[in-house]
Amino acid sequence: MRLSRRDESQHPANKGDQPWTSNTPRPAALRQLTSCSGKQKLNFHAHQVNILERTLEDGTDYTQINPNGYVPALRLDDGMLLTENVAILDWIAGQSAVLLPEGKLGRTRHLQTLAFISTEIHKPFIPLFFLEDEEEQARLRETLVPRFRWIGSRLDGETLFGARFTGADAFLYVMLRWAAMIGLETPDAFKAFVEKVESRETVRTVLATEGLKPLRSEM
Repeated sequence: MRLSRRDESQHPANKGDQPWTSNTPRPAALRQLTSCSGKQKLNFHAHQVNILERTLEDGTDYTQINPNGYVPALRLDDGMLLTENVAILDWIAGQSAVLLPEGKLGRTRHLQTLAFISTEIHKPFIPLFFLEDEEEQARLRETLVPRFRWIGSRLDGETLFGARFTGADAFLYVMLRWAAMIGLETPDAFKAFVEKVESRETVRTVLATEGLKPLRSEM
């Protein structure tokens, strides 16, 4: 996977020559995109977003790019803006059938899994990073436990869909890293999953670039 290092003066909001993605520090989206798009050598230029101030790293008003003000966002080389994890990961998977589960309903099964991770796991995590109410934090943690247990029961061998690594695997891996950040216990079944994901060269490259330790060392 090659990350573009273009001159920052060529602002991506006004350029159509290469896809770019916006992320927060320690970006979940960047890890997902790099882990998946590395398979197809899709180039993109990554940007960090201050989600509280809604600005890019150069001070640009992020809402001029994504009016909703949140991440991730992916601008394609034709100017089209994609938002939402499910849509972006589906678009990447659509660039090659290799990134989708096999079978007639492969894409549908993939979308189903992406939607579950996005709405049932990712969404409850967000307030956990900002809330100070200990009772509400405890409630959200209790909510996440059975949902991780359920998605863990859907593993087909070492990944979610057998031999193929998909966008859903990348998304789930990020959520497991978030679980480790808050000390949330997850099923032992994920140990083999994490080993498999972190054996990928693109994933190792991303972790090294961001200065992150492999998750398997914390499980």
